Amino acid sequence: MEGKQQALKLALLQAYFGEGENVSSHEVLARVAGEVGLDEAKAREVLDSGRYADDVRDQERYYQEQGIRAVPSVIINGRYLIQGGQPPEVFEQTLRQIASEAQGTT
Repeated sequence: MEGKQQALKLALLQAYFGEGENVSSHEVLARVAGEVGLDEAKAREVLDSGRYADDVRDQERYYQEQGIRAVPSVIINGRYLIQGGQPPEVFEQTLRQIASEAQGTT
């Protein structure tokens, strides 16, 4: 993505939450890609071709199989799953558990 991931993410969030735009629209996606400095024509080509659709569906399936059912979801060390908006204490408890297990003192 030519180093534009963060800029694109922020622009899409602004388009959706700030402007109320439909970010599933290919027109909106291509335009926003162009606004952050990506090649708008290439973005349209990728969207129209569905070139990465199978890869995206494979990733969706993988994470669903891992038990993810909420947003946000955080996977730590590929093994620990924290789902939904959780308070800092939940993350602290999980990290302490991971450290304890790593030291063999569960």
